[in-house]
Amino acid sequence: MKIKYRLMWALSFPLESFLSLSRKNSVGGQAIIEGVMMRGKNKVSWAVRKEKEEVVVEQMQFSSICKKIKFLAIPVIRGAVNLYESLSLGYKALSRSADIIETAENEKNNNKNNKTLEKVYSWLSFLVAMLISLGLFMYAPMWILSRFIPEDSSLLFNTLSGIIRISLFLAYLALISMWKEMRRIFEYHGAEHKAIFTYEDDKELSYQNMKPYTTLHPRCGTSFLVLVGLICILLFSIIDSIYIGNFGPYPNVLSRFFVHLLLIPLVSGTSYEALKLSDRFQHLAIVGLLIKPGLWLQKITTKEPDEKQLEVASLALKAAIQ
Repeated sequence: MKIKYRLMWALSFPLESFLSLSRKNSVGGQAIIEGVMMRGKNKVSWAVRKEKEEVVVEQMQFSSICKKIKFLAIPVIRGAVNLYESLSLGYKALSRSADIIETAENEKNNNKNNKTLEKVYSWLSFLVAMLISLGLFMYAPMWILSRFIPEDSSLLFNTLSGIIRISLFLAYLALISMWKEMRRIFEYHGAEHKAIFTYEDDKELSYQNMKPYTTLHPRCGTSFLVLVGLICILLFSIIDSIYIGNFGPYPNVLSRFFVHLLLIPLVSGTSYEALKLSDRFQHLAIVGLLIKPGLWLQKITTKEPDEKQLEVASLALKAAIQ
């Protein structure tokens, strides 16, 4: 059982990493193992269904460091900080949800916790998550193209790399959605969206109020993945052109990979500012076109939740906003 839940953790983390690139610092959340995490203005909470009739709700005070250190609130920099905070909170929530479910399984089967084994499973799941996030989605497209595209290319290399990256990501989502346990995470993702819709309309977080809403939310990070993808292509192309113009072609694909890896905070910060602008101009047709593919993608990453899943989402949100 431990392996199953840690594998779910590992497969969920890459998706949340991508969504963190396009997540704004506002009321929102993410699906975790048998539960939902919610982030309010001053609190972060999560609710996890431990047993059929028992839901564990935990909360903690959280305030972005940008509010304490003014320098970090500068445009672009604040987006990079938001990426780090979102990844950190997502990692903590996913790990905690796995711990809660594993503890429940051990209590049910009268098994004793093996702390050494738990650490091994945690590190293995983290390793798998990093191999998928960095190895499959970042390094693999670059390695493939390095065999066919001239070394001094910038725009062509990064455009094709972006297309391959998105194709791999779509294939990844399609494959993991076939696993029953991962489908439940997507159902909790749908529950998260329904709860947020209800809250945004100033309605009581009841099953009757939440159920009619769609699972497709325009402010979900998934909606902005196309925009983030375009920003990645643009920034990677610009930096590659500067590097090649001053130092010549990259010595190998690994060096190019590390340069792009160092640019992730810049990509996140730029994406953050673009998303804030898109909020102001959602009425423009071009913004609608950029969001639409992400809404289609949510048909994979969200599924219709049941009443108990909506209950969990409502409990998580109530704890985050109280």
